[in-house]
Amino acid sequence: MPEGRRLVGCGGKKGSGLEEHLDKTVVASSVRERAPVRGRRMSDVPASERPRERLARQGAAALSNRELLALLLGTGSARASAFDLAEDLLASGVRELASRSFPELAGRHGLGPAKAGRILAALELGARLASEPASLAPPLRTPEEAARYLLPRYSSRPVETFGLLALDVRRRLKREVVVSVGCLTSSLVHPREVFQEAVASRAAGLILFHNHPSGDPEPSGEDVALTRRLAQAGQLMGIEVLDHLVLGAGRFVSLKQRGAL
Repeated sequence: MPEGRRLVGCGGKKGSGLEEHLDKTVVASSVRERAPVRGRRMSDVPASERPRERLARQGAAALSNRELLALLLGTGSARASAFDLAEDLLASGVRELASRSFPELAGRHGLGPAKAGRILAALELGARLASEPASLAPPLRTPEEAARYLLPRYSSRPVETFGLLALDVRRRLKREVVVSVGCLTSSLVHPREVFQEAVASRAAGLILFHNHPSGDPEPSGEDVALTRRLAQAGQLMGIEVLDHLVLGAGRFVSLKQRGAL
């Protein structure tokens, strides 16, 4: 799980998505998707067919997205059942749900802070599972390998998040750190903070990364300038900056491949 360093507000940019990996298609034979019936409450469902009972009997993979979310919500409201709330929240898919902020969800009728917190916590756990390294992490030798690790975790975040992967001499992941959250500028990402984390990790090399909330990973002039500044600092410190990946919506750009390193 990554460690956080700094949270910085940024009014100039608004993201289009937050953690995202959970929006998977479950094999049709494993999921018995019920046709949604508006107004159907949990008490209207036969006890043996309620989501919790089916989960205990068949496993979570047997439940549809709607059933999983209804189970997470637990209860509905006076105007809508848990199934109705889940159906409305999933109207645009799990990825869109993951892009919602806490105030957005908490302000919806039938949710409130407790249910909004449960939803976002569950989505974040799923995203972290997708990017959690195994006990013996595979090497991240190519931009594609690093992107496969980073995209599920960071590509859909609603604000720019800058971080680093600290690697050993075999390019295996030793530590993952979020350095800054907010507008990516040299004033928010200082070499001192980046290499303080690298030294603490005893890293042999670093892969830098940040996301573009717009979904377009095309690097800006500021991205290139910051990359070169950090690479120069790395030369002085004896810790190589191996790459800087800019993450977008399912896409990435390697600044090493672009010739910035």
